[in-house]
Amino acid sequence: MAYDRYVAICDPLHYSLVMNHRICAQLVAACWISVLPVVVGQTYQIFSLPFCGSKRINHFICDIPPVLKLACGDTFMNEIAVYIVAMVFVMVPFGLIIFSYCKIICSILKLSSAKGRAKAFSTCSSHLIVVVLFYGTAGITYLQPKPNQLEIIGKLLSLFYTILIPTLNPIIYTLRNKDIMMALRKLFNTKITWILGLIRRCIVIPLQ
Repeated sequence: MAYDRYVAICDPLHYSLVMNHRICAQLVAACWISVLPVVVGQTYQIFSLPFCGSKRINHFICDIPPVLKLACGDTFMNEIAVYIVAMVFVMVPFGLIIFSYCKIICSILKLSSAKGRAKAFSTCSSHLIVVVLFYGTAGITYLQPKPNQLEIIGKLLSLFYTILIPTLNPIIYTLRNKDIMMALRKLFNTKITWILGLIRRCIVIPLQ
């Protein structure tokens, strides 16, 4: 999305040429291919540890830090691996996205039209809010020093990047689309008309 916004604002004349279906498919494939080996490797590494005592995870999801707390062996190397992976897959993408938005903002400020600047900022604001919420909460969860972590705070933060933000994504992006808004307004008006008609019939029938 950051690259899409960057091309749309900084190089609009080449947008359809740059952001074609092949490039989009390559970007998605690169995300999956780069993450899968790391996830599989970490899963194998963690579940190779000895576990004893309670097998109950004190968390909403089966995440790496709460699983490591159940291990009986030395988890130092696993914790280091979690920090490294978090730096690579959280902070590096976040840094690149912020860098792209710095370039975008510089390009927007060069626009002569105030209306054009407002429209460009409006286009990018929703994605930037989602990025900050997602990477901010994920970064705090995985990069915060272990002694300073509070379980309840960790649980609340995990709700942001695992449930709340993915749920808000389609709402944030689709509600900015005029066609979607018109369709929702039409659906809402139809439902209201149907409910009012049902109420009217329920009132009229007993009177008869």
